[in-house]
Amino acid sequence: MQCRAHCPALFVCASPHTLCHPGMSMSPSSDTRLTLFWFLSGMRGITSLPALILMTSFVGFSAFAFESGITRGEAIFMTISIWALPAKMILVGMMASGAHIAACFLAVTLSSIRMMPMVASIVPEMRTEKTPTWVLLLLSHFVAITAWVFAIQRLKDVPHEHRTTFFAGFGITLTLTNTLIVAVCYGVVETFPPVVSGALFMLTPVYFLASIWATARQTVVKLAFVIGVIAGPVMAVLEPDFDVLYAGIGGGTLAYLIDRFWMRKRRPAVEAGDAS
Repeated sequence: MQCRAHCPALFVCASPHTLCHPGMSMSPSSDTRLTLFWFLSGMRGITSLPALILMTSFVGFSAFAFESGITRGEAIFMTISIWALPAKMILVGMMASGAHIAACFLAVTLSSIRMMPMVASIVPEMRTEKTPTWVLLLLSHFVAITAWVFAIQRLKDVPHEHRTTFFAGFGITLTLTNTLIVAVCYGVVETFPPVVSGALFMLTPVYFLASIWATARQTVVKLAFVIGVIAGPVMAVLEPDFDVLYAGIGGGTLAYLIDRFWMRKRRPAVEAGDAS
């Protein structure tokens, strides 16, 4: 039963037969039902387009792990512990090439550093005065591109005190589902034509590109995106061993400098011209 007129912080009443009114206290059982409701609401995000695209990409990862000689158990452990798909692809590729474990560790670490701004932008949206730090640390493990895009789009519609529960429902469900996909599809994908496996895997970068552009709120972010897309292929030809590093750091730095010393100076002039 909806009761927004009396309880603006809630989307549904704890019980369909209970009327809410100002000053009415919530019982422990009602709090439990609300927590369960928002956790299940987060779980339903598994049917969203971003989640479905990511799941098909993990089928492609299963094929890549199988062809690279990674065992089923190792692929499952990677999915649970590393989670971010690009980092796993880097690790599998380096393991297949015989790279030293220290080099693998460094490569995955550098790849995962990109998650820090995502965590920093989401945590303030979920944190309340009563939120334990360990809960935020645990939930930060599930932050990757898909979870970040989902949270940016959906958290604003969730009451602040239930956002950690909502995100936990989505993040945990998405991780466990993709872990199950890797466990089931490992070995099965060898029967797929190579073009099919490649197409499934390529859905991820295509989705990542579209999502980052759609969620960019500042001009400098879109500028960095464009520079990175152009610089990536160029660096892959000039410096194939450090192409991502050069394109990422160089593109981001160049975008910042352009925004800092050119675009910001033009904005007052443009605003003054519009005002006149």
